[in-house]
Formats: sequence, structure tokens, C-alpha cells
Amino acid sequence: MSIVLYWHPMSSATPIACALAELGVPHERVKIDILAGEQRRADYLALNPNGKVPTLTVDGAPMFEALAIHLWLGHRFGVERGLWPAAGTPEALQALSWCAWAYVTYGAVLVRLQVATKGEEALRSTPHAEAALRGLNDLLAVLDARLAAQPWMLGADYSLVDLVVGSVMGYSVYLGAPVQAHPHVKAWLARVQARPAMQIDA
Repeated sequence: MSIVLYWHPMSSATPIACALAELGVPHERVKIDILAGEQRRADYLALNPNGKVPTLTVDGAPMFEALAIHLWLGHRFGVERGLWPAAGTPEALQALSWCAWAYVTYGAVLVRLQVATKGEEALRSTPHAEAALRGLNDLLAVLDARLAAQPWMLGADYSLVDLVVGSVMGYSVYLGAPVQAHPHVKAWLARVQARPAMQIDA
């Protein structure tokens, strides 16, 4: 199987690179210089019509959207490596739920914060930013309650779910989300980020 990751350092493709490292999956990396606009080249748009990173090709067939790639990696490689729950188990249902929660539920509020604080000047808004921070704080309380009951997202052991959720949480810290106010999330995130596979930055 030939796997190629099209990525750019310090982008939404970085968690995919980290997941591939965590899983020990052999792959090739192709850097797409998004600062130079390479993501808008016709050959790249043929792989990813959104013109963004990441893109993963599997034997030449392209896949895009980070969450979709994470879930595919979990199902394809994670089960045999003990980093993703087997299909048909209660843990598998939780894995899908929490990954979607991070990218969709939490992610939607995070985008509101990003637009209100770092978006175009006309879209920046202190009231909108404050509302987004309150929303993130409420969601972080949900995550904190789960991590108060167990050390990792699915229970006693680290899994790819921790990497997926932790990647979103880490980016949210950068944007100013109140992670520090939730001690179990803060401690768990530090453990996730300390893993060797998470040290990819180039």
C-alpha cells in the first residue's frame, strides 16, 4: 500500500502527520507550500477540490478532510496496533462520537472565536468573542467531567482518539480557549502533547 500525505508544517495537516507517526505507518510526505499558493495548482485541486491541506492518497486514490483521514487511519491501522477500538464495541461508538464532537461541535464554536478575534477587521467583535469563549468553556466542562472519571478519552489506555481530540484542544489554546480553567483537560492535554509522535513540526 502506497500512502502519501500532502501537508504543510504547523497547519491542520500536522495532526495527520502525528497520527501516521503514532501508528507507525510508512508513508511519503509531500509539502504543499500554502504560503506560496501551491494548494491552488490544478494538479493539487484534482486531488483536493477544496484547495487545502491535508490530503492523503492511498494507492493514488485521494482522501481529504482531516477528520475523515483520522477515522480511516483508526479503522485501517489503529485496531491492530491497539490504538483504536474494534468495530461493534461500545468503545468504537465513543471513539466516533468524541472525534466528531471535537471537530464539529467544539470546532464550530472555535471558528466563531477565530473569526471574532483574528478574522477580517469587519468581522472582529468583542461581544462575539466573549460569547464564543463562554460556549467553549461550557464544552470544556463536558470534556473535563469525562477526564475526571478516567485518564484517557476511552478509559484506561491512550488511543488515537486522544490524539484527535487533543490536537483540536491544543489549537484552541493558541486561540485563547479557557483550557487552563479545566484541570483535568489541562493535565490530559499535557500528557497527549508530550508523546514523541506529537513533536512533528517540520
